[in-house]
Amino acid sequence: MLTSSKSSLASGPGESDWLSTQLGWLHMSLDASKVEITPASAAERPLIEAMFQYYIYDFSEMGSPGDDDFDLDADGTFGRYEHMEAYWREPSRIPLLIRRGGKLAGFALLNDHSHSGRPLDRNFGEFFVMRKYRRGGVASAAVREILTLYPGRWEAAIMQRNTAAQAFWPRAVAATPGVRDITTLPGDGVEWTGPILRFVVEA
Repeated sequence: MLTSSKSSLASGPGESDWLSTQLGWLHMSLDASKVEITPASAAERPLIEAMFQYYIYDFSEMGSPGDDDFDLDADGTFGRYEHMEAYWREPSRIPLLIRRGGKLAGFALLNDHSHSGRPLDRNFGEFFVMRKYRRGGVASAAVREILTLYPGRWEAAIMQRNTAAQAFWPRAVAATPGVRDITTLPGDGVEWTGPILRFVVEA
């Protein structure tokens, strides 16, 4: 165990950096191994509604003072998500909870809406992982688990302004076993503005 700066220097040039990198990957692996995906029951709907406020808050930094995107309502919240109720009413919509080590870490809302206009089985409507669990492999593990549970033709539409998501989604999808035919289409600027990731997950 390295307990002092002297011990760290004694390991030789670059070796402490290498060790830190290896420990970082080990931490990511441990985080990912504890990720659990479960369907959200109607009784658990308030959990997703509560986390949805944090989800929209994260998006708010992509807005600008001159537009109405991501403004707070008079009650100090971002309001209700207009499609939320449908996720417990329509069979094509699937609400999922993401847990890490038994603790809530995020959610995913799946539907069959195609942003490209092409046929599909599933679409990532919304996807959220709490900040404390990001960069630890939890989000990637959640994507992998979800795709494994629901094989078929998929889309993931990414906001043009969300540069972090544009880096994350192709990498997370490509790392999932059984994924093939990954393509990226441009949005038409009307139905969607930003890249649209399409792919197939084999059963």
